[in-house]
Amino acid sequence: MGKSDKRIRPPGSKSVGWALVQAARLHRSRVGDRLAALDLFAGQEQVVQALAVAGTMTMGDLAATLRVRPPTASKTISRLAALGFVERRAEAGDGRIVRVRLTDAGLAKAEAIERIWDEVEAEMLDGFDGKERRRLRKLLRKAARNLADVSGVTGHEVDGDADIENDEDEPDALVVPIQSDRLD
Repeated sequence: MGKSDKRIRPPGSKSVGWALVQAARLHRSRVGDRLAALDLFAGQEQVVQALAVAGTMTMGDLAATLRVRPPTASKTISRLAALGFVERRAEAGDGRIVRVRLTDAGLAKAEAIERIWDEVEAEMLDGFDGKERRRLRKLLRKAARNLADVSGVTGHEVDGDADIENDEDEPDALVVPIQSDRLD
C-alpha cells in the first residue's frame, strides 16, 4: 500500500478534537440564537459574565480572564459600550489603565445570559449523571490548560483550573453571584 493508497479515516471516527469542535459549534449556535434576542452576539456574553462576577476589571485582566488578546477584549468592550451595557473609566493618576464595569442595563443582560447558559447546558448534558458532568468539566478544563500552556497564553486561571485534580468533589451546578462593584 503506497502513500496514495492510505485510507483516510472519516472525520470524527476516533478524534476527540473533531468531537469537541462539533459539540462547541452546536453549543455556540444554540447560545448565539438565544443571545440574538438580547441584542448580543456569541462571545459578548462571556465578557458580560466575567464583568458580572468581577464587578470592575482592567482591560488586561479581562483579556487574561477570557484568554484572549487585549485588542480582542477592547473591541468587544467598545461594542458593548456602544450598546450601553458597559462603561469605561481611566484610572485616576494613570490614564493608561482603563477599568470597565457593567451598567445597570449590562447587569440585567448578565442575569438573562445566565438563564440562557443554564438552559443550553441542561439541553447539552441531558442524560448525563452528576459524575459524568463533573468528569467532562474536569477533562475539558485540563485540555484547555494544556492548549493554553503550549500556546503561551498566560494570565488568570479559569475558576477551578487550580483544582482540576479535585474536580470530582465539586457540585454539579456552579452558582456565580452577580455583583455590582460600582466605580463612582
